[in-house]
Amino acid sequence: MSADLFRPTSPDTCKPSHAARELGLTRGDFDRAVQFGCIRTVPDEGGGGGHLVERAEIERVRAQDGFPESLLDRVRVVGTAEGAALMGIPAGRFTRLARVGLLVPVAFYLNRYRAVVWLYLAEELRQFATGAENAHLLKGRTPETLRGRLAAGVDLRARNWRGRHMGFMLRRAEDPWARAGAVAAFLSPVDVADIVKDPYERAHLNRSRPMPPGHGVPGSPATHAAEQITTAQDADEIGWLRSELARLAEEARSVSPVARPAARPIRPVLRMAPRPIPPMARTVTGPAEGTTRFPKPTASPPEPESSSSEPTHRLTEPTHRLMGPAARTAKPSARPTWPTARPGEPALRHPEPMSAPRPAVRSAAPTALRGHGPAQPAPQRSPRGLRAWLRRRSTRRTGPARV
Repeated sequence: MSADLFRPTSPDTCKPSHAARELGLTRGDFDRAVQFGCIRTVPDEGGGGGHLVERAEIERVRAQDGFPESLLDRVRVVGTAEGAALMGIPAGRFTRLARVGLLVPVAFYLNRYRAVVWLYLAEELRQFATGAENAHLLKGRTPETLRGRLAAGVDLRARNWRGRHMGFMLRRAEDPWARAGAVAAFLSPVDVADIVKDPYERAHLNRSRPMPPGHGVPGSPATHAAEQITTAQDADEIGWLRSELARLAEEARSVSPVARPAARPIRPVLRMAPRPIPPMARTVTGPAEGTTRFPKPTASPPEPESSSSEPTHRLTEPTHRLMGPAARTAKPSARPTWPTARPGEPALRHPEPMSAPRPAVRSAAPTALRGHGPAQPAPQRSPRGLRAWLRRRSTRRTGPARV
């Protein structure tokens, strides 16, 4: 922000806009008059970074012969069509002369079709047309050297404008960093960061860098087209600007070093010593409600070998039927106790799973046939194995055995 808002200008100076109104010029004509040296300015002492015009300078310009027409003729600019008519040549020949660098533009703008319109100083065009050394370029066949360059696609209008504009900014620079910023204005930020590696110097350089001519809203296609014109494109031009920026930056660094922030003492950081993580305590929990714990099986006495040769490892009834009503009414937490063998009886074995096939049960005595007399009692069979013992036990308690 300019300091003019807080500090009024001196009575001996005035702002550029006020000076343009007093001289009867538009702002564009006034800026070109300052650029070509027709009007001198002084830097603003208020610290705003701008320029002011002294009252004595305004009076000097007014006192010139033919004012203001003489001043307007010196700053008048024309386009391609008007410039060709001024020189008395076709517009195509005028464009070819400008592309090969014989006619240097002083300004440009983008029209509504985003096409670049170059502007030329009318006084320079008149001097070129009246020069005897340029007569062969205005009439007749274009020289072979120029036709070869045009066939190769050479267009030096943007490069010539950059060189002219950089010379104008270098003349207005007051300190070494401002001159370095004038050169850096035509390089890409990547090239500037490659040359000036110190971030503090690069920040100071960007503050001293003049603003490029505005052509539209930032980020718009017109702004991108203007950036391509104001940034160096050719390799030889980029190399020359890089070397010039390095030289000016070294000169500015030796004349006026960039101020840096004072170094602050770094306090030591107190950190707690690492402590080992204590082991987790064992969690003792009681048995869940509603659960039943079964006692561990105790070692049973060895079972005597059975004297019978018939296998006794199969059961004829499920476990809950063989154990009787007393065993069925016991608590579920109590494991059923299997009966042990009595003296003189065969040893007992644990029953196999319920999926084992159940053999058919034989009757105790065969039935008597009709008409053959009374039935003879069957001979008593010696009890053997767990099956006989369980049959006898079930008969005593519940009645006759079930078939």
